[in-house]
Amino acid sequence: MVTKQAGLAFGLALFAGVASAAEGPRPDGVPGLDHVFLIMMENHGFGQIFNNPNAPFINSLANKANLATNYFAVAHPSLTNYLEVVGGSNFGVLSDNAPDWHDAACMTNLATGVAATDNPPTPPICPIAGVGTDAPTPLFDFTNETQGPPPEVNIDGIHAFAAAPKTIGKTIGDQLVASGKSWKSYQESLPLVGADGVNYSDGFFTNNTDFSKVLPQLNPPLTQSDIVQLYAAKHNPFVYFKSVQEGSNPKNSLKNVVGFDGPKGLYAALATGDVPNFLFIAPNQCNDQHGRGNAGAFCNFDPLSDGSQAGLNPALIYQGDVTVERIVHAIHESPAWHGDRSAIIVMWDENDYSLAPNINKVMVIVDINHADGGRVESARFYTHFSLLKTLEAAFGLPCLNHACDDDTSVMSDLFHR
Repeated sequence: MVTKQAGLAFGLALFAGVASAAEGPRPDGVPGLDHVFLIMMENHGFGQIFNNPNAPFINSLANKANLATNYFAVAHPSLTNYLEVVGGSNFGVLSDNAPDWHDAACMTNLATGVAATDNPPTPPICPIAGVGTDAPTPLFDFTNETQGPPPEVNIDGIHAFAAAPKTIGKTIGDQLVASGKSWKSYQESLPLVGADGVNYSDGFFTNNTDFSKVLPQLNPPLTQSDIVQLYAAKHNPFVYFKSVQEGSNPKNSLKNVVGFDGPKGLYAALATGDVPNFLFIAPNQCNDQHGRGNAGAFCNFDPLSDGSQAGLNPALIYQGDVTVERIVHAIHESPAWHGDRSAIIVMWDENDYSLAPNINKVMVIVDINHADGGRVESARFYTHFSLLKTLEAAFGLPCLNHACDDDTSVMSDLFHR
């Protein structure tokens, strides 16, 4: 068993990773893409999904498309990984805290150099902007679900990232708009009022709902604790950035965040083929395999957090599988999939059960519509920073933050076929 003290010492002894940051040269190694459909699933490790009989479509897709078998999330919890996927940094955020909406006076975690954490609790996240130092990613973590022992493994127990002092508070969304391209964040169960100021919602009620005015006749009255948190800002990383919150550029604003349904939603866009270059697609927390504790048996959290398939809620896994099938089929039937060069990426944000000796390896499936070879099953070491670097190469963008690290590889083998 790894003690807390030994884990910290081991983490410091093996601390690795090149702490470069900012924007650098355009990566290469993958063909240009017109559209990327990134479907984000939740909180399960590679071995929990791979060959899981309750995820038949996902495994069928993994056996037909390209598959990464040595891909790792970077740290914990969910929001940290979402930020790393779209921005190449944790931006000093090691928590799932809600945004501190439109607060121009607060100092970002980049500016202070003090990380936001769950243990100990810290305030809401200041709108991310500017340049500063992000948080290091040591080998082991004691700030999320455990204060040890055993520790939570951030990556694989071998790799780590030092803090980067020139981290830029921007995302691939900012880069796309600056280059004349487009993006949207499609969020299932987003309320009709949109994303502004909404930390969570069931699609109808939100953290801002005053139940005394909406349903005053109920006895006992409803409260925010009764809301099933289907939409969650922590799974919508773009809303944490000042550029999007303030929306001085209408092409890079909260208007880019839409739901799955309705005339401007995901399925309507796919039906017409009128889609942006980059689609960030987040099913709700019952359909992304995250689970909720107040949404019924089919959405219950996994009963055991031991990293095994036996410890999972089979209904939750199946529900996520059907959701992925529905989205992928809609993409395959879209005019945007036919003619243009496109890729579908199905991935999991983290292995939420990575208490040592479990590691933070997750499944990533890459389905491309421009076959030039056979199926690829890649055992190369990749992380969320690799994915960002790959997307930047595909869209002709400069590398951003840790995607610029010398030891961050482009996932070239998975985007050729």
